[in-house]
Amino acid sequence: MTATPLLHAWFEIMDSTTPERVLDMITDDFRLSILFSTGDSAAEFEGDRAGLEVYLAQREVSVLTHHLLQGARIGDAELVLGETRRDGVFEASFNASAQLTADGRQVRRLLICRSPKVRFTD
Repeated sequence: MTATPLLHAWFEIMDSTTPERVLDMITDDFRLSILFSTGDSAAEFEGDRAGLEVYLAQREVSVLTHHLLQGARIGDAELVLGETRRDGVFEASFNASAQLTADGRQVRRLLICRSPKVRFTD
């Protein structure tokens, strides 16, 4: 997934035992929205660095893993389609869009949407 090196690294870190390291990958003016659906209910995590910290605090560390299926970089944006798996079993599909700094090293804006209702793999 060399087309999206920053998001590739982001999700590898999120799957590690120290996901809080993604805080080093965001800008001072960072904003995010993560719409997280379980199929029966949905929650949105939004905000700045503090919003990301709230999201990280509620996660099950190293339980769900992210598997990137496709990705592309367009200008200063990386976009990926993937799925989360629990113990290797499909749990949900997700897409993520990140606006990066000019050097491609940090995330300025992050939008992630997740749902178990649509699957892109069989």
